[in-house]
Amino acid sequence: MELQGLCHPQRNCCGCTVRSSDARSRRILNRESAVGLCRVSPAVAVSRNPRVDSRGQPAHGRPMSQLKIGVVGLGRMGANMARRMKDCGHQVVVVHDVRSEVAASVADELGANAAADLAEVTAAADVVFTVVTDDEAMRSIFSTDALLKDAEGTVFINCATVSPAVHAEVGELCEAHGAHSLEACMASSIPQAREGTLYLMIGGDPEVFDRVEPLLKDLAKSLSYIGTTGKAAQVKALVNMVMNINTAALAEGLGLGAALGLDLEKLCEVFSQTGANSRVLETDSEDMLARDHDCFFSAAHAAKDSGIANDLAKQAGVEVPLSLATEAQYRRLIELGKGELDKSAVAELTFPGRNE
Repeated sequence: MELQGLCHPQRNCCGCTVRSSDARSRRILNRESAVGLCRVSPAVAVSRNPRVDSRGQPAHGRPMSQLKIGVVGLGRMGANMARRMKDCGHQVVVVHDVRSEVAASVADELGANAAADLAEVTAAADVVFTVVTDDEAMRSIFSTDALLKDAEGTVFINCATVSPAVHAEVGELCEAHGAHSLEACMASSIPQAREGTLYLMIGGDPEVFDRVEPLLKDLAKSLSYIGTTGKAAQVKALVNMVMNINTAALAEGLGLGAALGLDLEKLCEVFSQTGANSRVLETDSEDMLARDHDCFFSAAHAAKDSGIANDLAKQAGVEVPLSLATEAQYRRLIELGKGELDKSAVAELTFPGRNE
């Protein structure tokens, strides 16, 4: 059977292909986290943000739906979040991406401006969402000649999975420039970004969260306020650590089953009725069997996120041998040129005859 599933950035702005089959749609929906709503109710206080008051209203009286929104990073998640906010009646006025052609395409679709530089995003928007790839990218956009130029009063909502330390750095930089930042770590995938059913873990000042919560509710089915800056990123790292371990374990179990000549569909059925069941079994098992690795969450991102968790474990003095082995598997995929396949492609390393 031929390996499938390379991501195709040229097909759409989110960078991945979504199949329309009913079975696939059910598996896509199962990728959404089955968790409930949990948040604090912060006390009302006088806003320190001249653009937004403590009731979620701009200082000059406009409702939340009239706030001007910018989006930085138009990849697999950012572009669909921008589309969702536009659908909900929010004013997405400016977008930016390092790929200027992608920014131009999304801007044209949304009736927004494609900013030539990051300072232009801050100048045009009251609230800026950032969805970038890694620590280096996060640091690069939050500089005095980029997003932080004349940033006083701006609220930055940072959705990327980056290290908790970088989220803390960004929070301090924003505070020093009179701006505000929130972590809005995502535990969902591309369809949920488009449909507004994300699961978001929030970190930062609870008063700032209270102001922008109505906007976040248009993006999310569930919001969970975790704690101060960096705490949501810690939780997100552990979520992805466990998810990646489960994915690698499933690939090994199915790969061994294949080597033993077992009926793999029957094996998955047995897994689903026993202690081997997991959300990953629901979302990834059929893809592993069919070698269909259309990219919802890439192997490269899985390696990065397991690495973040493993760094946290090292700092805490905790041994995590399963997570270290999982990271090593995903880094092998990168070395083999398969890092942009979905994380389910870890099965290419475990099924007999696939990695020859």
